[in-house]
Amino acid sequence: MSPVQDDYKVTLEVFEGPLDLLLYLIRKEEVDVCDIPIERITTQYLEYLELMRILDLGIAGEFLVMAATLMMIKSRLLLPPEDRPEAETEEDGDIDPRWDLVRQLVEYKKFKDAAQRLQQLEESRVDAFGREGDAVHLGPAPDLALPDVGLFDLIGAFQQALRRAPQEELREIFAERFTVGEKIDALLERLRDRPRLRLGELFAGMRSRHEIVVTFLAVLELMRLRRVAARQDEPFGEIRIEAMDA
Repeated sequence: MSPVQDDYKVTLEVFEGPLDLLLYLIRKEEVDVCDIPIERITTQYLEYLELMRILDLGIAGEFLVMAATLMMIKSRLLLPPEDRPEAETEEDGDIDPRWDLVRQLVEYKKFKDAAQRLQQLEESRVDAFGREGDAVHLGPAPDLALPDVGLFDLIGAFQQALRRAPQEELREIFAERFTVGEKIDALLERLRDRPRLRLGELFAGMRSRHEIVVTFLAVLELMRLRRVAARQDEPFGEIRIEAMDA
């Protein structure tokens, strides 16, 4: 499937990079970062890149570099130790071809965890006042919002919707054409009646992959415009789309 060409192009702000995608897939598969199943993770990584290409999200060069790196590691793991490049062997044994990637992931995860912890500390201090603030009266504590869903979670849901879509014949592909603008209007109309919708509901009953792609792009655009937010009750759980206050 080629990217959707439409007079309404969705442009996202800078989002996570290839290491974020790898860490996401590792968490999703519940595997040890120090013992990555390269074949399985590489296959899933390439599938996500293909979905990003379909959505015309402007894949950055570093995503392609990482894809090449994964393919190289995968090919080297298929070689017997004696046939691997000399740089991958030492006197005391073989060096795992995954080692450099594992080291990058571990270091990157440390920085991400530290940044997340600092953000949590900052948020916990937003409504804290020193002694001079004793006279400040705060309103009732707001409901704690669930963290926003990441792009890779959304792409995973998009992947599931595409897998459920029936295979179309060529004449069916051109029979119905949709635009992102039309789907944005339709989604906002549905959210006026129900301010919360499961993401899967948006794709229910859709007969073409083209319509699923355009609908998903409409969701991304509304999120970028802060008209809707995506929420999950738990990591990798079901995604809800919620209308935000204008």
